[in-house]
Amino acid sequence: MFTSPEQFANATKTLFDLQMQTFNALAGKTVKGVEQVVALNLNAAKSSVDSTMAAGRSMAEATQAGNPKAAFDTLAARMQPAAGVTNATEYATQLKSIIDEMHDEFRGAADAHVAEAKNTLSALIYDVTQNVKPGSENAVEIIKAAIENAFKGYEQVTNATRQAVQNVEAQFERASSIVTPGAAKAQKPE
Repeated sequence: MFTSPEQFANATKTLFDLQMQTFNALAGKTVKGVEQVVALNLNAAKSSVDSTMAAGRSMAEATQAGNPKAAFDTLAARMQPAAGVTNATEYATQLKSIIDEMHDEFRGAADAHVAEAKNTLSALIYDVTQNVKPGSENAVEIIKAAIENAFKGYEQVTNATRQAVQNVEAQFERASSIVTPGAAKAQKPE
């Protein structure tokens, strides 16, 4: 079907190069996302330590000044759930933003990869069908059908993956909606 082994080698190399480019792009995006999550976690930990240190200093200053009521007020303010819930909500919002950005980048890369692969294979099939020997038409049709079925299978997997991501996002939204009303209740004075 290929008029020369070079045609087959070039077509295979083109598809392989495309897959490697996509893999490298996705690997880079994954590393970037992990870096963002690590930075978010470090900032959250630093904020928590800073807050704890500030509360400790306030308590120590109040105790040294001979004002135990102020020390207990500082301790009571630190133990209020509103601050923790607010911080958790902010963290969840930032984490969701990072995940959404990665999701969008992966989806775009996957869509671009599928479109490019379809174009490359369509051009390859066209070239092959132009040079078909008489009597080989059935073999060409079988290959066309196999390639089309492979793309349909890939699209089904892609759709299933997207649906799974949507389910995870829905669960994340439900968890956030549970935390957010808790923050509102904790902030209301009784």
